[in-house]
Amino acid sequence: MKIAIYTLGCKVNQYETQAMEAELLARGHELVPFEERADGYIINTCTVTAVSDKKSRQVIRRARKENPEAVIGVCGCYAQTSPEAVRALEVDLISGTAGRMAFLDDLEAALEDRRAARLAGEGPRMTVDDALRRRTFEVLPAGGLEGRTRAMLKVEDGCVNFCSYCVIPYARGPIRSLSIPEAEEQCRRLGEEGYREVVLTGIEISSWGAERRDGTGLIDLIEAVCRALPAGTRVRLGSLEPRTITEEFCRRAAALPNLCPHFHLSMQSGCDSVLKRMNRKYDTARYYESVTLLREYFDRPGITTDLIVGFPGEREEEFRSTLDFVERCAFSAMHIFPYSRRAGTPAAAMAEQVPNAVKEDRAHRAGALARRLEEAYLDSWVGEVLPVLFEEEREGLWRGHAPNYVEVLVPGADLHNVERPVRLLRRQGSCLVGAL
Repeated sequence: MKIAIYTLGCKVNQYETQAMEAELLARGHELVPFEERADGYIINTCTVTAVSDKKSRQVIRRARKENPEAVIGVCGCYAQTSPEAVRALEVDLISGTAGRMAFLDDLEAALEDRRAARLAGEGPRMTVDDALRRRTFEVLPAGGLEGRTRAMLKVEDGCVNFCSYCVIPYARGPIRSLSIPEAEEQCRRLGEEGYREVVLTGIEISSWGAERRDGTGLIDLIEAVCRALPAGTRVRLGSLEPRTITEEFCRRAAALPNLCPHFHLSMQSGCDSVLKRMNRKYDTARYYESVTLLREYFDRPGITTDLIVGFPGEREEEFRSTLDFVERCAFSAMHIFPYSRRAGTPAAAMAEQVPNAVKEDRAHRAGALARRLEEAYLDSWVGEVLPVLFEEEREGLWRGHAPNYVEVLVPGADLHNVERPVRLLRRQGSCLVGAL
């Protein structure tokens, strides 16, 4: 059977999609682009913002309109939190954020008897559980499709932080972690398959192992993964909670030669009063301590972050405090989001919701500052040499990433999945152009 998959959202969704892709290929199915005719379509949805919900619905409607006889299965966070809304979109299967292999079993069954089910007027098969009752980590195969240089390894699922704006704890449930032996085994396999970089991902990887209460933490996992991979295979970390960064964490992390010096520290606001309303568990002083520690232990590490602008009640002076703090931290790159109201979260019921026009203006101003800081960071590397792992060729140039996550462009012959030292010559937009 021909199967097409559309993925929205974060690296965890991307990881879970590639696991489903690998399983479908192993079962003998053919994967085709989503734009092509297929027997079955999978939409892996996201619900982190209202825009994500809208995009999920649009993709589902498009698939049904263009392929009225196909089987359409919907999974992911939007399906988990809003199954009735998905049911109304004429789909055949609805799953949530668990049981991926069972979801594929149901998809295959629906592909076999889709006409009979339609003629009988049966509604969609729905297998959405109560995410808050989950206690077991669902182990899925790590990796990526053939030809990729970078593999993702999901090591954690769930979150118990309950930030006042976020619906994800309700979609993903409590913390569950991949064991160290299982992580080591998956990394050994990825190394044998030729991957040159492994990205540790999860809903909140800083919480890895917290449910076990045996004294192990994320740095223990990182050390084990770095040791399990063959020499020359890099490890990159997903988003980190700022309090993860301690003196001990930095000392042990800096001793790992294959750990990429790129740290995405989730921030959301640079103003203490806003952070408190967000129910974040740190203040700007603790956040800046993390930034300072990373720069003490690593040479100009890539430090990236997320920022939400226009949170309920955010006054102009609070926003200006955030801009001042962003400049002080001098991030190498940022993701900036206008606040999105999510039904059922405490922030949705807060007074003083910020008008959309104000949110858009603040996003624009923050974006201008972020671009200036990114350009300054890139310029600081011009004239130096960094190892670059090359991934693909586009428009006559090979593209890859340095350990600090700077994207580098060079002319050259086939460099796919090859790491080479590159002298960085000049900045071009958000990339650096270099020579081997």
